[in-house]
Amino acid sequence: MATVHPLLDVTSGRRSRMAIFMSGSGSNAERILERVEAKEPDVPFEVTALVTDAPETSRARDLGARFGLPVVENDIRAFYRERGESRVSIATPRGQEIRQEWTDALRAQLAPCGVDFAVFAGFVPLTNLTADFPCLNVHPGDLTYLRDNRRYLVGLHTVPIERAILEGLPELRSSVIVALPYTGKGDDMDNGPILGISPPVAVLPGEETLEELAAVMAERPERRPKGGFADPLEQMAEANQDRLKEGGDWIVFPRVTFDFAAGRFGTDEADQLYYRLGSTWHPVETVVYGVEDREIIFATGAE
Repeated sequence: MATVHPLLDVTSGRRSRMAIFMSGSGSNAERILERVEAKEPDVPFEVTALVTDAPETSRARDLGARFGLPVVENDIRAFYRERGESRVSIATPRGQEIRQEWTDALRAQLAPCGVDFAVFAGFVPLTNLTADFPCLNVHPGDLTYLRDNRRYLVGLHTVPIERAILEGLPELRSSVIVALPYTGKGDDMDNGPILGISPPVAVLPGEETLEELAAVMAERPERRPKGGFADPLEQMAEANQDRLKEGGDWIVFPRVTFDFAAGRFGTDEADQLYYRLGSTWHPVETVVYGVEDREIIFATGAE
């Protein structure tokens, strides 16, 4: 029998301490905090801080004031500028060096919080704080959808939704994964364990046919312009992304966070995912979360 290792140790006798990382509007953070507020005192974790890389433009300060939470700020753009770089990037060795310095500075700021795990609620910068403690991330794509036995709906910005549209998929889903440390290789993006997926959200069609949208994709420049492509495919994806956030992210992310903090997820030596029901671990592919219900997708051959 395989030995299952919980992804979060909940044997300390205290509630786990969680930090929420955000870069923008914080709508996902807000949904989690609202669920915490509604479920007290039966919440299996405590939120110790909101963390932001964009203190002047994100809503971290507003949410901190509303929910009575401290805000940890480290402006990544200012950090890069102070070191002579006008662009926040890890595309060069110098950019990678600065990113590590920024991560180390943020690590020092977080030390007094005693963080056990984190959630990335629209947190933009790649950071290997993911190696320090488990970090949950919500992704705008169904990561259980495979092509050539590989996760296909991966990538940044609207890429996962664009791929789903061009595949002709009638529905979209959000996925919650454990974010893995970034190595600089493209194939490790969005590659962590898939803890949960959201209910399906129907694709809102645009005026163009799939053939026309494929032609739009083929005509794009190799590099994404600052501000995006602003073409019909991206516009259609953005409209669907807003719908997916409300019908997908806002449902699955808070519920996975609660289950994770309750110690319900684990893995074995072969990286098989498990979900705990009572005192028994079950090998699973993932869990589909509704507003209040859940459907466990057992691994092939498991009961």
